[in-house]
Amino acid sequence: MIDVALIGAGAISNSHIAGYLAFPERCRIVAVVDIYPEKAERQIAKYHLDAVAYDHIDRLLESGVHVDLASVATPPATHAELSIALLDHGINTMCEKPMAASLEECDAMLAAEARSGKILSAVAQNRFRTPMMRLKRLLDSGQAGAVLHAQVDSYWWRGHSYYDLWWRGTWETEGGGPTLNHAVHHVDALQWMAGRPVEVQAMLANVAHDNAEVEDLSVAVLRFESGAIGQLTSSVVHHGQDQQLVFQCERARVGMPWDVYASTSKPNGFPERDEDTEAALTAAYEELPEVVHEAHTGQIDDVLRAVETGGRPFIDGREGRATIEIITAIYAAAITRGPVRLPIEADSPFYRKEGLLTRAPRFHQKSTSITEFSENEITTTGG
Repeated sequence: MIDVALIGAGAISNSHIAGYLAFPERCRIVAVVDIYPEKAERQIAKYHLDAVAYDHIDRLLESGVHVDLASVATPPATHAELSIALLDHGINTMCEKPMAASLEECDAMLAAEARSGKILSAVAQNRFRTPMMRLKRLLDSGQAGAVLHAQVDSYWWRGHSYYDLWWRGTWETEGGGPTLNHAVHHVDALQWMAGRPVEVQAMLANVAHDNAEVEDLSVAVLRFESGAIGQLTSSVVHHGQDQQLVFQCERARVGMPWDVYASTSKPNGFPERDEDTEAALTAAYEELPEVVHEAHTGQIDDVLRAVETGGRPFIDGREGRATIEIITAIYAAAITRGPVRLPIEADSPFYRKEGLLTRAPRFHQKSTSITEFSENEITTTGG
């Protein structure tokens, strides 16, 4: 039986708790930690957990309570410090997105994993969805041909009050706007499916939230080693939250939500629809297996397996770092107003959080700070 501690009792903790409770024969939640202990107590009562509430991670680590695995589900600025402390105490750790606010922090987390011999997994739960997994496998099969262009629309909508929550809306505590905190899953999917870019150019803006320092909209253009081009929009101003991944490949366009369109050439070079290729790709897509457990539950299942077997998780800390590197490049390119080459080396001013903090634009001053909303919910997919 794997003993689990939940660090952070905010909205996203519901997804973690539900995920662990799906496997009662394999794990049990023994502790919930939150700087507001009443929130920890509330989650324990809500889910009828046989667990102890703590108001600080130090209290948990000093208590002697046995913990095999911990979920870090706290505000982004605390991810690195908490994950390192857990790993250094010999506790396998699954850290919520974004993995950290800087590459320096990511590398410190990876170093803690290496010296502890334990597991560090970065949450990217959308990989554990059937459409995402099928699209990845279809692209890997080569049936659609090489990727020529990728379009990623990370469209979300958040009201003005969204940034009233105490940790949102500042570079110091949130680490950035939707580029870091919403598009992180789409950036992960992009680099997972198309590979890692070698060059990024970008722009940032805050067009609708005058109570936040951070951007609420960004647009980036990415070049891949193959020569392919990608475009990524990260937003919390898009009504309808219509999110998509679209890959224009040599033989067809494929995307998620599932979409396929294939063209063949007429003698004069103009397009003609290739329905046979579309049918073949759709059949191949639909024949691919469905995931057994979706979203956080799927990733928790995988991490539990890694702990049980001594293996590696499907999404490890290096995968999480790769996503943060792309996001860092987007911020660096927008702030410097010039192209940024990847990889980002340790001598780059944007490698460290302080480098971003001293250079990031403060679009507006954060004007309100509340502890929590009365309706404590989180949206993990669009719509």
